[in-house]
Amino acid sequence: VQLQASGGGSVQAGGSLRLSCAASGRTFSSYAMGWFRQAPGKEREFVTAITRNGGNTYYADSVKGRFTISRDNAKNTVYLQMNSLKPEDTAVYYCAAARAQDNSWLRVGTSYDYWGQGTQVTVSS
Repeated sequence: VQLQASGGGSVQAGGSLRLSCAASGRTFSSYAMGWFRQAPGKEREFVTAITRNGGNTYYADSVKGRFTISRDNAKNTVYLQMNSLKPEDTAVYYCAAARAQDNSWLRVGTSYDYWGQGTQVTVSS
């Protein structure tokens, strides 16, 4: 599976962005999908994840209520709608795909088998 993230950019605090992650191949629906981010000088952190059929979603506390993950299996794409952005949301955002069936590990980066190249999100105050 190859993942291509897009939609990053620069916005002011309070603004919105929508990230997309397009996957190659015909087995997209067999993968749980996640978004992670890494700010300069910081470790990569979990942002959100969605199960294979979209029935369950998981969020980091820092983004709950502001970010929404969704997927369209017909289009092999996962989305991250980011609202009420804050300067601390500034980071490179990565999408990732996980084959494992155990959803309890979706907050852990090592559960993911494939990663996209990342897209920069910059939020100014």
